[in-house]
Amino acid sequence: MQVETQVKIRSNPNLYRYLRENSYWYKYLNRTPLALSYLEEEMKERYKLRPVDKIENISNSMKLVQSFLDIMR
Repeated sequence: MQVETQVKIRSNPNLYRYLRENSYWYKYLNRTPLALSYLEEEMKERYKLRPVDKIENISNSMKLVQSFLDIMR
């Protein structure tokens, strides 16, 4: 694996943890370092770090607060 790829992986704890959990990615990264972007996308999807997931989380929190306020009335 290229040194730049290793540095990028080690600098992101979530990416490093995901790579350790899914070791089949080592093969892809050794063959093509450009696969790092696909690894990042998959990691963000798995750990729900995408902007869509964050908006959904905020929406769910607002719904919870709204239902709590409705109960208190």
